[in-house]
Amino acid sequence: MALHPDFPRSPYEVLTPDVRWIPAPEEMRSTAYEKLLPPLVAKIREEVKAWRDTGYTGASKTSRDLLTWWFETDHLAENTDGTQTLFRYYFAQREAVETVIWLHDVHGARDKFDLMRFDSSGAVSGKMFEEDWPRFVVKMATGAGKTKVLSLLMAWSYFHKLYEAGSELSRNFLLIAPNIIVLDRLRTDFDGLKIFFNDPVLPDNGHGGRNWRDDFQVTVHIQDKVHALRPTGNIFLTNIHRVYLGEVVEPSLEDDDLRDYFLSPFGAKPSGKTTDSNVDLGEIVREIDELAVFNDEAHHIHDPRMAWFKSIQDIHHKLLQKDLRLSIQVDVTATPRHNDGAIFAQTISDYPLVEAIAQDVVKHPVLPDADSRAKLAEQQSPLITEKYADYLQLGVEEWRKSYAEHEKTGKKAVLFVMVDDTKNCDEVGAYLEKICPELQESVLVIHTKANGEISEAASGKKKDELETLRRESNEIDTWHSPHKAIVSVLMLKEGWDVRNVTVVVGLRAYSAKSNILPEQTLGRGLRRMYFGSDIRETVSVMGTPAFMDFVESIQSEGVTFERVAMGGPDGRDRKDSLIVEVDGPESGKDIEALDIALPRMTRRFNREFKDLGDLDPASFGNLRLPLKPFTPEDTREIVFKTMLDSEVDHVMVLDGSTTIDYRSVVGFFARQLLKDLKLVGGYDQLYPKVRDFMRDHLFDRAVDLEDPVVLRNLSEPEVAKTLFDHFRKAINALTIHESGGSSIEGYIRLRDTRPFRTEPRGFLLAKRSIFNRVVGEQNAGALELAFAGFLEAAPDVQAFAKNYLAVGFKLDYVKANGELSTYTPDFIVRTDDGAVWIIETKGREEMDVPQKMNRLRQWCTDATEASKAADGTRYGFVYVDQASFDRHKPKSFSGLASTFREYQGG
Repeated sequence: MALHPDFPRSPYEVLTPDVRWIPAPEEMRSTAYEKLLPPLVAKIREEVKAWRDTGYTGASKTSRDLLTWWFETDHLAENTDGTQTLFRYYFAQREAVETVIWLHDVHGARDKFDLMRFDSSGAVSGKMFEEDWPRFVVKMATGAGKTKVLSLLMAWSYFHKLYEAGSELSRNFLLIAPNIIVLDRLRTDFDGLKIFFNDPVLPDNGHGGRNWRDDFQVTVHIQDKVHALRPTGNIFLTNIHRVYLGEVVEPSLEDDDLRDYFLSPFGAKPSGKTTDSNVDLGEIVREIDELAVFNDEAHHIHDPRMAWFKSIQDIHHKLLQKDLRLSIQVDVTATPRHNDGAIFAQTISDYPLVEAIAQDVVKHPVLPDADSRAKLAEQQSPLITEKYADYLQLGVEEWRKSYAEHEKTGKKAVLFVMVDDTKNCDEVGAYLEKICPELQESVLVIHTKANGEISEAASGKKKDELETLRRESNEIDTWHSPHKAIVSVLMLKEGWDVRNVTVVVGLRAYSAKSNILPEQTLGRGLRRMYFGSDIRETVSVMGTPAFMDFVESIQSEGVTFERVAMGGPDGRDRKDSLIVEVDGPESGKDIEALDIALPRMTRRFNREFKDLGDLDPASFGNLRLPLKPFTPEDTREIVFKTMLDSEVDHVMVLDGSTTIDYRSVVGFFARQLLKDLKLVGGYDQLYPKVRDFMRDHLFDRAVDLEDPVVLRNLSEPEVAKTLFDHFRKAINALTIHESGGSSIEGYIRLRDTRPFRTEPRGFLLAKRSIFNRVVGEQNAGALELAFAGFLEAAPDVQAFAKNYLAVGFKLDYVKANGELSTYTPDFIVRTDDGAVWIIETKGREEMDVPQKMNRLRQWCTDATEASKAADGTRYGFVYVDQASFDRHKPKSFSGLASTFREYQGG
């Protein structure tokens, strides 16, 4: 059940159906693929892939505009340090959203019969669908970003109803959480509409000719805190209990099941009107005339007899009485399974845990190897701490290693221990503090009921103490929390989305009647600590044989475990990553003497967003292309691909029944140019320039853009390249300008570099570097480490450092094709005479090296000139190619500088 050898490792890359994981050997893919997945998924996945390849043909304009904005438009996100990075949705999120939209817009799925057509198993029947409204279940692994999917689908429903005549969707939303922990998490994202504006959910005004942001008039109501209510534009975020109707016993601390009680701090479960606001949310949502329901952690809706399902059904029936209906229900969960293990028949998309692990969306589970497990023994003792002393000791040792690793990067690693009953929680907590001084007064003990909710039963804690426990369990990732370990009867259930659990110790087994799945147990430790990083993370999982058997049963879902040596002096050093940092006093280095200050120069090159209307296509000087002849059959279907990655953007079908519209082709090229050049706006000015160039200057004669033969020519790669290259060159020439000078606006000091993680690769320990290690780049490590060794031995080198990205020293430059970019040199060196040198090493010749070196030479000149009025430091550079370095390795840096003169000029 291994992954397909061509399975992409990037979570952003499109996953085609032929490489997706199947729960069977690869040789069965061609014969049993459809029957091995959730019944509806295989056929729907194929249909959505084909639809995506056509550029979303058949979808409403609103849906196409939104899909283009979300998944085909670059978005920059602001970092805390003021820099910007590219924001992209995972493909798993994209596929989930596309699937719901395709089912609604293109397939027209409105009931169970529309879904049953996609059954690949032959076992799906109408009895498996209790609802008579459209319900779609999205299966996504823990940590894959289900909340973002909910936000995108809400925005789609809202704008579809607003902009599309006759839309059956809704501008009111009931967002339901199963418990208070999930509600807290959702509140963080949705309160104040933060997720809609912090993420690129809402298109810019003007995209597709509409004012999206101005038109998104929505209010969030949390529980029964209902603000001014309008007929449309409401998000009701609530725990499921607030949607119940009828007489409900007031919850109390004496209840065996404390789920109701833990609706606080938002108030006890209402019975009729609440005393503080006189508002009954259950009544309100039943009076709304349009409504869509979204369920988070929706595996709770597995039984039509449950109050959760009956409440949604009652809302639908209320709408039917007004000749209306529930517009759509979307459920998201990692484990959409009934108690007997059968998957929900309504599951329409699937991103399994095995794929999420392979793409580093979540942590990799790591288990002790056979030798390490052989050293663990249960002692004959009635005391849990004596009986499982070996397991607890191993967990502490592994936690110490991970804590030391992550502390340097500003993260706190957390140890999680699961015990067998509440009576043992306090004993294990005290024992951890006894055997591990670092955990003194740092263990959070939480007693939970069998349902995973916090309980007061074992210790008699009162309301305020229990609320404090719930808050502390959610805040344990942060440094202001004193806790570093949690001891609990059960891994806190869904919604406890702590990211920093690095070690899980299980001292209990799970029976089938517990309704707990292995993925739910692992899930609480799978979320990544470092969002946006592509460096592999792990969570160490260990425990009793019964617990490990339970965890390892997830291998039937394709999840594989790495087994490594753990514990004691022979245990593994953690291989998750290497920490690079400025060395401390214990290294014996003179940090002050090894520090190098680099002037931060003002930019020489800037892009000025001039009016694109100044472009003159007649002056491009392009070689005019011959117009190729094509038969009517050749022009029946015309495929247009993106210019950068050759992905199919859209297909134009000319079957005689449709009117030829060349404007979509002109618009396609104009949008591609703006996207590649990262230009904001300018479409209205660029469109006529592209049109005129196509019509009058691209071919060896003026052409009629409505001619199918001309449109077919425009889809040819060489035609697209000619248009793209000449427009890009002209736009860059129009908008990129050199300032003509540069001045010092501050300094970058190596000693200010924050610790960071990098993949475990070869490294050098250097006494002349301020950093604890010199780590080579992935594809140039051999040359960089060899060069670092030379610098360490050179008699005239006073200090040097690898110029890591974390240092922040990079140069702006103009590439050979005229584009504005940045470049990061490889090494920084200070010689005995106080001169500072910037070094570029190259194993093989690359494009733009001359442009980079010319810019580096200019920077050195500018920095030297600007430093005359300051400290008088002289700056120089050296280009070192591997072939010459291997043949003529110098003995000193002065020998290097005098020998390696390429790109020095003059």
